[in-house]
Amino acid sequence: MPILSLNALNKSWGATHVVRDLSLETREGEFIALLGPSGCGKSTTLRLIAGLEDPTGGQILLDGRDIATLPSAQRGISMVFQSYALFPHLTVGQNITFGLSVRGESKKAQAEKLARVAPQIGLEKLLDRRPSQLSGGQQQRVALGRALIAEAPICLLDEPLSNLDASLRAEMRSEIRSLQRRLGITMIFVTHDQTEAMSMADRVALLRDGRLEQFDTPEALYSRPASTFVAGFIGAPPMNLLAVADLGAQGAHLPKGVQAGLRPEDITLGTDGLPGRVESVEYFGADSILSVDIGGPRVAVRLQGRPAFGPDDTVNLGWPADALHLFDATTGMRRETTAPHLTSTETQTA
Repeated sequence: MPILSLNALNKSWGATHVVRDLSLETREGEFIALLGPSGCGKSTTLRLIAGLEDPTGGQILLDGRDIATLPSAQRGISMVFQSYALFPHLTVGQNITFGLSVRGESKKAQAEKLARVAPQIGLEKLLDRRPSQLSGGQQQRVALGRALIAEAPICLLDEPLSNLDASLRAEMRSEIRSLQRRLGITMIFVTHDQTEAMSMADRVALLRDGRLEQFDTPEALYSRPASTFVAGFIGAPPMNLLAVADLGAQGAHLPKGVQAGLRPEDITLGTDGLPGRVESVEYFGADSILSVDIGGPRVAVRLQGRPAFGPDDTVNLGWPADALHLFDATTGMRRETTAPHLTSTETQTA
């Protein structure tokens, strides 16, 4: 039985629909990421689950019980906000136990729970400090500890890493994921950063304009995107989306009414294939991204290391048959069609 279920959840303010008929289920101990561009409804969905917003329609089931009309404090759900919202006049320990004190738990119970939580988040030696004496990462741990000490079965996180620098975000991604696995709690994590979602989550719910575009494992979102939106959102650079006419002779065997998708890393350069002209090369050390003009559209190609090609060089693009993704040209939805070999698979990577 799922621990949390959203059934046809809706939220609107007047004529503005923010969440539209959203349905998904989470399993106990699962790490779920709500991913999507700004304004897609992911933070609103989290606030609906937490009880900070009232739904316009639909159900929010926790262990089979509809909690959509319950006050936030009665839902048994903890939350970490984007702004850590720490009290500057309280110590680290007092910030972590603040919610327990508000609920009237005894000092002894608070101390026992704090003694269990503090080592898990690496703050056991910092409990007497004030928030102003902590780094950004340590403040983030305090906010996380305040949520964990509630011992709720579900912990919600609303872009908790957005205030950290890049290196610290990478460190905290690993720490949060490791902590979630050790504790076995269910976490729902809102982010606009696909790296966070793909590296941390068991499953990712990708939202678009308040609707669920695809809810699947990171592997499935990458290898079998359900739509051109998913294909264009997941991946760095994202999937190349091309009309059949853009492929020239190589698209002759494609069915009518489809759009072709190719991951930049699935394209190779060789002696035959789809001709193009290199427009630019971005070198990143381990790999390089080429932008190739194929007679109108630009195609991104990812190659290892520094390629022996530069701007204005002529190249030929090839790809294995199973690397080609097909989408309906009208709806943008994935078409399950076995594609023939459209280019030589004997190409040699430069």
